[in-house]
Amino acid sequence: MHAEDLALALALADTADNITMPRFRAHDLHVETKPDLTPVSEADRAVEDAMRARLGVDRPDDGVLGEEMGETGTGASRRWIVDPIDGTKSYVRGVPAWATLLALEVDGELVVGVVSAPALGRRWWAAKGSGAFADGDPIHVSDVSAIEDAHICAPNEREFEPVGLDAGWRAIAKKCWRPVGFADFWGHMLVAEGAADAMIEPTLSIWDIAALRPIVEEAGGRVSDLTGNGWVNEAPCVTTNGQLHDAVITELTGAS
Repeated sequence: MHAEDLALALALADTADNITMPRFRAHDLHVETKPDLTPVSEADRAVEDAMRARLGVDRPDDGVLGEEMGETGTGASRRWIVDPIDGTKSYVRGVPAWATLLALEVDGELVVGVVSAPALGRRWWAAKGSGAFADGDPIHVSDVSAIEDAHICAPNEREFEPVGLDAGWRAIAKKCWRPVGFADFWGHMLVAEGAADAMIEPTLSIWDIAALRPIVEEAGGRVSDLTGNGWVNEAPCVTTNGQLHDAVITELTGAS
């Protein structure tokens, strides 16, 4: 199911890698600051341009939502969701923890996800009902069932303060086996492949999470906001191996 869409998504990721890698650590990389004070590079825009051009030919009836250029084809039953470079702050500083994220949503359900991190030499993907993979190998979440035994990722504590979850994160960090963060997409992918057990983020946009959800869920994990059921745009995001999900949410919200 969705094999042709996944093949297209992987080809689009190849195109993105061919744009991003030559400009990574380039001394003349052009970077601007967006109104929300986050950076955007020439590579971000070039990737999204290239993806939109290819989709316009191969999937002309599909909608596209991209971080840099907004939404086209509003109301289409099929929508591609693009984050051309997730981790732009890392990208512009020469840190290799960044990736291109691409998802396909059909009738409101995320059915394909591809995460390509060429500077790390890693790529993850999934299609609904077909399992999750990293560099061609099947992946699965861990079987850790207690927070005390868990490796839990999150950004710096200060990121949780604006949404009132800093106390909750401190409680988890104190209780869990290892509280070590990995930037942006990476913590979620570490959960999918069983290297970490949970990843918590105080707020995400849809293009930040759309590609990650099919991969984590096909690997046996869960992704949600603080309700534990689904996820809404600009909400906190909890990604776990499934067994820890309810306990993490309880700990995170109960101490805030």
